[in-house]
Amino acid sequence: MFDETVLLAARRLLELCRAQGLHIVTAESCTGGLVAGALTEIAGSSDVVERGFITYSNEAKIEMLGVAADLISYHGAVSEEVARAMAEGALAHSRAELAVAITGVAGPGGGSAEKPVGLVHLACAARGGATRHELRKFGDLGRSQIRRKSVLVAFAMLENAAALTSPASR
Repeated sequence: MFDETVLLAARRLLELCRAQGLHIVTAESCTGGLVAGALTEIAGSSDVVERGFITYSNEAKIEMLGVAADLISYHGAVSEEVARAMAEGALAHSRAELAVAITGVAGPGGGSAEKPVGLVHLACAARGGATRHELRKFGDLGRSQIRRKSVLVAFAMLENAAALTSPASR
């Protein structure tokens, strides 16, 4: 189901979080649960993966994560502001210390001049810490590749956040 690159990155992230006693929550839109799915493909991941939210619709973002409807109306669901709110909402609605959120245009349709296919906003939040954002413009690589690359970026963001999160800061 997942290629070796994705599984290796998932294992590395799980080991780092396990060693630090950190738990992860995901809030996914365009990836539809692939981040949580790749992590839970690894046996024993339940001691790190706290929960995952698949918030594909705007209503789900609002109801499950507490993203403000006005934020979505003003900036659009695919935006830095919404990605940040998704990550922070996932933390607020979980017991995890780290959250990652992904919202984007995976295609093949749905793109526009301002938000083309391949545009993805990711955010990573740490309890008691800063929320970081990354914008990726993957281009129209095809739906599967955009989603796969988004998963790898999410893992890298979580790995970086875990490395910066010391037990003393919790």
